[in-house]
Amino acid sequence: MYTVRLWSVRHARGLNALYKRLESVLVRLDPLWRWLGYERIERPVATLERTVKGLLFDCQMCGQCVLSSTGMSCPMNCPKQLRNGPCGGVRDNGHCEVKPEMRCVWVEAFRGAQRIPAGLEAMRRVQPPVDQRQKGRSSWLRVVREIKAAAGTASGTGAGVSAASGASKSVTP
Repeated sequence: MYTVRLWSVRHARGLNALYKRLESVLVRLDPLWRWLGYERIERPVATLERTVKGLLFDCQMCGQCVLSSTGMSCPMNCPKQLRNGPCGGVRDNGHCEVKPEMRCVWVEAFRGAQRIPAGLEAMRRVQPPVDQRQKGRSSWLRVVREIKAAAGTASGTGAGVSAASGASKSVTP
């Protein structure tokens, strides 16, 4: 898995573009998701998401994916699960202090972010702490709901969405 994870960072630009297309399809399918019921489709979509993202990114299914903001390097793979940058223990060779055989997730994140348009800017945004209640849930469906809620708020028809949720930005592969 580690080798595929490094491949994903090297191909961050293409994977980010692919996700943007997937996201637009998922958003267009919102009427279908609402008709079927988001809670009803949560498990099969989360299973598909876990499979795809598990293979490509060694996804931990935190439910609050920030891969597009971290150069396609999942911060949940950090032994310390740091979401806003490296700890003080990154070795001189860029490897992790806890797992010396592994390159620091944040060193890889920086490399991947350099490949994504506006990737370094996205890395500068502070990410909120992980809400452990979302673990195992689909971040794809969460993003669709947030985008639709933000669009509804913008047009004056939605119930709104909190500013802390990040609904105005797309960051979830």
